[in-house]
Amino acid sequence: MSRFIQKRTALGVVIGSRAFFNGAPCRAAREEVLAQLASLGVDAHILPFEATVNGAVQTIADADKYASFFRSKREEIDGLVICLPNFGDEIAVAELVNRAGLNVPILMQASNDEVDKVSVHERRDAFCGKLSVSNNFYQYGVPFTETTSHTCDIAGAEFRSDLDRFARVCRTVRGLKGARLGAIGARTGAFQTMRYSEKLLQASGITVVTVDLSEMMGAAARIADNDPALVEKLDRIRAYGTIPAHIKEEQIVRQAKWTLAVNAWIEENGCDASAIQCWRSLQDNFGCATCLTMSMMGEELMPSACEVDIMGALSMYALSLASGAPSAILDWNNNYAYEADKCVCTHCGNYPKSFFGATPEIGELDVLGETIGREKCFGAVKGKVRAGDMTYFRLSTDDRAGMVKCYLGEGEFTDDPFPMDGGIAVTKVPNLRDLMRFVSYNGFEHHVAMVRGHHANVVKEAVYRYLKWPIYHHNARPEASLAFPPRF
Repeated sequence: MSRFIQKRTALGVVIGSRAFFNGAPCRAAREEVLAQLASLGVDAHILPFEATVNGAVQTIADADKYASFFRSKREEIDGLVICLPNFGDEIAVAELVNRAGLNVPILMQASNDEVDKVSVHERRDAFCGKLSVSNNFYQYGVPFTETTSHTCDIAGAEFRSDLDRFARVCRTVRGLKGARLGAIGARTGAFQTMRYSEKLLQASGITVVTVDLSEMMGAAARIADNDPALVEKLDRIRAYGTIPAHIKEEQIVRQAKWTLAVNAWIEENGCDASAIQCWRSLQDNFGCATCLTMSMMGEELMPSACEVDIMGALSMYALSLASGAPSAILDWNNNYAYEADKCVCTHCGNYPKSFFGATPEIGELDVLGETIGREKCFGAVKGKVRAGDMTYFRLSTDDRAGMVKCYLGEGEFTDDPFPMDGGIAVTKVPNLRDLMRFVSYNGFEHHVAMVRGHHANVVKEAVYRYLKWPIYHHNARPEASLAFPPRF
């Protein structure tokens, strides 16, 4: 499992205040935000109430105290939550962030005034104060995340939802920064579309670790038939899906050994996600597929893409970080009759088990098996993806433009039938043909990562605002799509 997908998120908490405003709401704000975070299972780091006047940051001295405290928690803190129960001191808050130097996402909240409590001693003015702090952040070059509404109640359901979304953003940013991706085998020769730039990834702090496929096949072959780990893996494979009666025991054993070898290499190299040369050297020289291996790893939140699609693996990893759920890599593959907003997304059989509506079949690769012999191709997880909401996402390195770029959107899996072998996902995306035009004109690959549920707002906030990757958000509000306008 990835180091970050299941890690508890920890946030630093700041209560901002301006000295000549009523400080009484500061204690309530502190108690309310800490209660919200606890209910979400998010850890909080904040100095004791007595450390500053009203437990708030309102002077440079306060900013220094908090900056020092947060620096001491640098390895633990994934993001900062700044609450303004009143106008707040813009310089103290800005200097705190600047001096702490954490370079983590920030959520900015400001509290509502009550229209019957706006006397000199009761008014908050956080509506205005938030603009002042935001302006200072802009001057300092500090990115931050907005709440759904400009002002909101800290104890309210809306802010609770904002905190949950923000915690996912923090997890996604932390996971992507410093991610390690395993490339197992050389790029599949027939697919130049899977080229990518390791150097552009490294510039974003993402490392690719490589291994020759022959080394992995050798490691798998050396696993003894009586190895306890092999026995356990065989049991897990048999429980994972239905295996047709004609499949021989030695085929299942080969698949289990290959899976063990891959799992061991990924663990030894500290990889968060992987991509594997899935055809056809493995089939010709070892005698199995690797779809089942990738499916089982995906189900355990260790995303793995086929055809050495490193950028696809990174896209999967981002979706799993944002959602906390298994993701898959699919092809934009077939039209669905003449329905403009539907298409069929397929792959041979690498989808995580939870993508399917029923227990999948673990069989042989169909297309490749017809060409080189099915006996070499056991290990494909087959079934129909069940209906439900989904999010799609694709990262790509663009050497011509010198950047990592991406597109993102939401749609759904449908119940529509489609009589084709392998892993089948009939997919509906509003204005799909416009999306395909964007993908074509901007040189994106035919692979796309998908995850169940709608998580586009989390992914976009993480990769665009904090990682600075240009993004096209399909079907978003016009101003939200201007981050990466299509060239057509």
